[in-house]
This record gives sequence, structure tokens and C-alpha cells, in this order.
Amino acid sequence: MPMLQHADYEAPLLLRNRHLLTVYPTLFRQIEAAKYRRERVTTPDQDFIDLDFSETGSDKVVLILHGLEGDSTRKYVLGMVHIFNEAGYDTVSLNFRGCSGEPNKNLRFYHSGETEDLHFAINYLAALNRYRSIHLVGFSLGGNVTLKYLGERNSEAAALVRSAVAVSVPCDLASGAIELEKPHNRVYMNRFIRNLGGKLKQKAAAFPEIDLRNYSSIRTFRQFDDKYTAPIHGFENADSYWKICSSKAYLHDIQVPTLLINAQDDPFLGADCYPYEIARDHSYLFFQAPEKGGHVGFVNFGNKYYWSEKRALAFLQEVS
Repeated sequence: MPMLQHADYEAPLLLRNRHLLTVYPTLFRQIEAAKYRRERVTTPDQDFIDLDFSETGSDKVVLILHGLEGDSTRKYVLGMVHIFNEAGYDTVSLNFRGCSGEPNKNLRFYHSGETEDLHFAINYLAALNRYRSIHLVGFSLGGNVTLKYLGERNSEAAALVRSAVAVSVPCDLASGAIELEKPHNRVYMNRFIRNLGGKLKQKAAAFPEIDLRNYSSIRTFRQFDDKYTAPIHGFENADSYWKICSSKAYLHDIQVPTLLINAQDDPFLGADCYPYEIARDHSYLFFQAPEKGGHVGFVNFGNKYYWSEKRALAFLQEVS
């Protein structure tokens, strides 16, 4: 049974609150920028995605997927870049459409279940004929994309990807959205809605069908996804989008050794985001739920790298 019952993460005494663990890395972590080499690649629908390479000359590569409204410069991405580079891996940080500094060309952008760009990026790396193994690391939204891709592509993904790690994943999107509506998460929700509104405002300049009238009334992901995410990307409504795109429905079909790490105190995750039962009888899905950690937190004082980064590296090395 691959479910890992024990997780040895211990939160610092001064950061045992879930919100402190969540916000501390963003506000206070000091980490060196990556020396990226950017490649802009044209997608099959004549749009583009930007891939940021951090190279060591390795024949192993880790493809890293950021979270909602993130990009390749986020500290949690940089932590993974540096730890894997030091261990002798190349890394490629995938910027989702519209997240690399300019709007993408098409009306659609990115969402929690959009896996075609990930599939395209994996095949792009494979076609370079430089890498004998490709590994994935996804955070939050990027973790949901990673898990959904591995499940829906199952044997095809297993032929391309050697292993994967997903951190702080709302694998049941409805559960996560409802959790973020709660009063204690209002600061996070307000920030997400504000940032997404900025992206839509940029896109509306090229696509006047994006109606931003009364955007100030949007307060929750349900409202945002009902009005924008669902119709733009071909879903009936928020509920339909959440149901179709939640990676939890695809976990059974994963055929790649995969580690999912969700802290029990993650303020973004509802109870349905912890797939204990699925992992208990799974041949490939390893699940760890540390008591503490926050959302993409897992802070360590006195260490260059956070627990989640060390755990991801150890897992990839173990299964490889």
C-alpha cells in the first residue's frame, strides 16, 4: 500500500498557525533568482507558452508548474529550481498562458483542468532528444493540472513521464472553492479575484466579448467561474467546470509513481481534497498529509530548502 502514513515535517514553533505558514514564504523568504533561458514555443492553436529553462547539462529534467496567478519567478518555484539544479537535474518552469508577463493571443487562457499545454510541453521536451527522463512537480492549481494529466493520459503519460510530485493540491475543486469562501480566507480570495480581474482587463482590450461591467461585485470563485472561466472554456457553469476538472476523479488511473503532499491545516483545502481511500489501494499514488504546513508552506528555519522541496527531490530519486 503506497499511502505514506507518516510525514516528518515539523513546523517552526513560531509558525504553527496555518496562515503564518502560508504567507511567510511569500513575504519573508530570501531566495536567489534563477538564471533562466526562456523559450517561447508556439502551440498547436497558434498561441504561445513561455518555458524557462535552468540548465546544468543534465539528461534529466524536472518540469515545474506554478499555482493560480503565479509564474516562474515565485519563490516556491525557485526553491524547486535550485534544489533540483544542485542535485544535477535541468529544470523547466512552465508559465501558463497569460502568466509570463503579457496576455496570450487567444480568448482562452488557463484554468485548473487545462492539460493540453502540459502535454504539449512534455512532448516538446521529449522531442529535444536531450533528456532520458522527464519528471513533473506541480503546485496548487499546477498540481491539479499535473494529477489530472497523469490520470486522463494514464499509459500515454507513463511512456513519457518517469515520476511526479504535487504539492498543496485542491484535487476536489468544489471543496477548495467552498473553503476559500469562508471568512478566515477572505484576504486570499480578495487577492485572487483582484489579480484575475487585472488579467481579464488586459484580455478585454482584444476580446470585447469579455464583459467586465459589475466586476466589482465578484467575491467568490463560484461567481468568477460562472461568469468567466466556464463560458470562456466551454463549460456549462462553475459546478460543471469543477466536476470535470477536479483531478480527484482521475487519480485511480495514474500509472506514474506520484507523490501528493497536502497539509492537514491547509487553509485552501476542504475535506474532499484528501484522497486517503484512493491512495490506500493505489499502486502508484503516494499520499502524505503532514499535520502542519499551510498552503505551499512547509517552512524550515536554518535550512536553505523547505521540507517540501527536500521531500520532492528524495521522492524522485527514490522512484528513479
